[in-house]
Amino acid sequence: MQTFIDILVGLIAALVATILAQLGLNVDQRASESREVHRTVDCPSGPSATVSTANRDC
Repeated sequence: MQTFIDILVGLIAALVATILAQLGLNVDQRASESREVHRTVDCPSGPSATVSTANRDC
């Protein structure tokens, strides 16, 4: 009897997931990729003593 209930619950869950997928909703809540945070540095306003600015977009 427990196996029958487990199968029935699984079928209902699959049916609900299918219906929600048709509506554009996702019930699968896997870990999403975390957003990257990029820190920016303000460019100096005047000429600096450093000659190399190879990695800067100023």
